[in-house]
Amino acid sequence: MEPKEPELDAFIIEFKVFNPRKDKSLEDTVEAALIQIEEKQYETELVKKGIPAEKIRKYGFAFEGKNVLIG
Repeated sequence: MEPKEPELDAFIIEFKVFNPRKDKSLEDTVEAALIQIEEKQYETELVKKGIPAEKIRKYGFAFEGKNVLIG
């Protein structure tokens, strides 16, 4: 999410559903979401628009039914 005001933070949010075949826990799923944000370089477009990297917040959301973990 890109801020309307340049002094505000931007947010990158990656949502993942827990898959017991790939991950051992919701923590692993959160970690996979954060790794994907870095590997796919989602912040690149925000930085190109002049948003400083330190103003970009990155969150991974992991879901397992009604259980949610945010990292």
